[in-house]
Amino acid sequence: MHIAVFSQYHTNPDCPATSRHYALLAHIAKTHRVTLLTTQAWAGQRLTKEFDWVPAGVELRVADVAYNNKMGPARRALAFAQYAAWAVREGLRIDKPDVIWGISTPLTAAWAAARVAQWRRVPWVFEVQDLWPSFPIAMGAVPTAFARQQLYNLEKRLYASARHIIPLSPDMTRYVTDLGIAEQKVTTVLNGTDLELAARATPARVEALRQEQGLLGKRVILYAGTFGRANDIPTLVEAAERMVAQDADCVWLFLGHGFYQPLIADTAQRWPGRIRLVGGQPRHAVFSWFALADVAVVSFLELPVLDANSPAKLYDSLAVGTPVVVTNQGWTKELVEREACGWFVPAGQASALVARLQQLLNEPGELQAAGQRGQQLARRAFDRQQLARVVQSILEDAAR
Repeated sequence: MHIAVFSQYHTNPDCPATSRHYALLAHIAKTHRVTLLTTQAWAGQRLTKEFDWVPAGVELRVADVAYNNKMGPARRALAFAQYAAWAVREGLRIDKPDVIWGISTPLTAAWAAARVAQWRRVPWVFEVQDLWPSFPIAMGAVPTAFARQQLYNLEKRLYASARHIIPLSPDMTRYVTDLGIAEQKVTTVLNGTDLELAARATPARVEALRQEQGLLGKRVILYAGTFGRANDIPTLVEAAERMVAQDADCVWLFLGHGFYQPLIADTAQRWPGRIRLVGGQPRHAVFSWFALADVAVVSFLELPVLDANSPAKLYDSLAVGTPVVVTNQGWTKELVEREACGWFVPAGQASALVARLQQLLNEPGELQAAGQRGQQLARRAFDRQQLARVVQSILEDAAR
């Protein structure tokens, strides 16, 4: 079977990114022909060269479209349009696929997949990574009512035309079905994590990293991920400053890059060694950083659309036995409380976050027990190798 994959942002485990589709494509390409239509946007951000850029068996078609998360709305919109136009042209040139897999974000990538599927008379599967256009609209990136309505209309048409829909969280699935899409047409497939890469975070490797970073005897709080506008970074910075001012053994690590990087860098200069801007790490190395932390924070702004998301940092932290504090009101709060592997603090409340973290750092036994429960959950439900089999089955069924 020939599968054409429309994904504007391809990454691999050498990149400071979650690389979900690298794992899924690696599994699917063992038994099916896969053509990936993407861009080189992340190729220059490879930090190591341990992995091939695409998995074995994946045929690569690349558009020369630049993108980074520091771009403003207009420049991002141009990049989205450029990729979509190229993807339609390229999708009509490749050998006819049996099924098309369109991955949003952005919504325009899914539109290109749907358009090619229509013209080539093949089914397509719509993977919903984030709720578009609800997310950019909530962030103020779509200023006119007319544009917002057009995007919502496009979203509904895409859901209707897809043979099957793959949201990355239960709340995303509920959003889709609430629009009138039949439940049997929608399958939740969590973002998940790479357990084989998490296994690299051995006690010896984590201890070596701890010594290298001068963290012996320190109580470590980690935020790992994008420093984006949606991630409530100013609240974390305020909480970090309050905590390190009160506790000489407390260290906050900010691992990643993005819009608020200058804010974190300035704060780190005021608190050398206590608040640290680590920068991005390759996917295969990030698990050791999670493992050396006492607790990780998974934070977002208090927006309903963000409650539905499926953050990689949640899965990665639990995979190595580090419990989490989440600020989403949605399914992640329900998950960590039901499984007793984390805690909830409302977004934007630095004082509440400080109080919760201080309490947890003074109860290492509770942290350890929660981390063990989280690791068991990750092994049971978050393995991307298992999730890849689900996605492959969906694609095969759609093609039939």
